Amino acid sequence: MFASLPGVFRIPFAMLLLALNIVLHVVPLLAVTLIKLVLPVPVLRRALSRVLVVIAESWIGVNNTLFNAFTRTAWEVDGLTGLNTDGRYLVLCNHQSWVDIPVLQKVFNRRIPFLRFFLKSQLIWVPLLGVAWWALDFPFMKRYSAHTLVRHPELQGKDMAATRRACEKFRRVPVSVMNFVEGTRFTRAKHAAQSSPFQHLLRPKAGGVAFVLEAMGDALHAILDVTIVYLDGPCTMLDLFAGRVRNVRVRIRELPIDAALHSNLDRDLAFRSRVKVWLNALWHEKDAYIGQLRAMADNNASVGKAGE
Repeated sequence: MFASLPGVFRIPFAMLLLALNIVLHVVPLLAVTLIKLVLPVPVLRRALSRVLVVIAESWIGVNNTLFNAFTRTAWEVDGLTGLNTDGRYLVLCNHQSWVDIPVLQKVFNRRIPFLRFFLKSQLIWVPLLGVAWWALDFPFMKRYSAHTLVRHPELQGKDMAATRRACEKFRRVPVSVMNFVEGTRFTRAKHAAQSSPFQHLLRPKAGGVAFVLEAMGDALHAILDVTIVYLDGPCTMLDLFAGRVRNVRVRIRELPIDAALHSNLDRDLAFRSRVKVWLNALWHEKDAYIGQLRAMADNNASVGKAGE
């Protein structure tokens, strides 16, 4: 609808509507949260939690409408069949850009339970959004440097305790726990610094995945392995609205949680090693898939140029 507008008009207009959408949804979200905080009745609190999710899904739905109206991005998504909104999923995905988050929300909104991300504690201070994430039970993780832990050993394990509390809460409701396994966005500099064995990915970190599996393993229904590929290369939110993100591929695979991924970190010292082996194998498959897609895109581009 608005994708044909010149960028100088389209981008500010889109950003304005996105900002208005935040305000229009965060205000009622916070109002419901306040009511939930003062109500002592557990049944009513659970009902209000569901209302909060409905508001959040509406927020994402309007964002998706704006993306469709302001961009000409071509989407190819595989693997959505068989998913349900009553399940409990651990969602694992590669991480390249802040665009990954609206991509995941667009693909999964109202198809699986509302996505919860583990967030850095500093993000609670993001205007409006930080409070909204808190209201929606996003777990905030406070990471401590090695120097801080040496000076204050009592802080050891605080972040894992926060993860455990969040996972215990998630066991009681349909939920999708989202984990960017690489821990940070992909860049060539980070790739080189890690000496990553993968061509298109950073090394996956097994600790967080192992802890969620330990805390929720028997309550989880499946793991969703998600691969996002931007065929036009690295991108930002500005690139999305500027029309520079022309092709997005998303592959979703529902994987069973087999016996090797059920354990208890306190009693099974080999569990984290097993998760690490499993995760590295998954990442090798993901890396090969991304390589195939990029090779096909490069080949099609070469054929197109030759035909001009």
